[in-house]
Amino acid sequence: MVMSGREKGKKGKILAVSPEEGKVIIEGLNIMTKHQKPRGQGRVGGIIKAEGAMYACKVMHYCQRCNKPVRIGRAMQNGGEKLRVCKKCGEVI
Repeated sequence: MVMSGREKGKKGKILAVSPEEGKVIIEGLNIMTKHQKPRGQGRVGGIIKAEGAMYACKVMHYCQRCNKPVRIGRAMQNGGEKLRVCKKCGEVI
């Protein structure tokens, strides 16, 4: 869920993460227009709409059980496996 900016309050699936830049790309949000030249035979140029990157600090995980944006905690499963859990309700995310 996006917490600030023009896309505030909208939800979407994260498509790509760039840790070195601290940015994420979210499906269907932050749509940018890009002017593209035709490259190669059979390719068409024009104005293309694509998702743009936004800073990861503007995004929070969304818990389906709480229906709210939440912080993530860590929990250990009995087999030694780490799990991500909701800080509010304890649901495994």
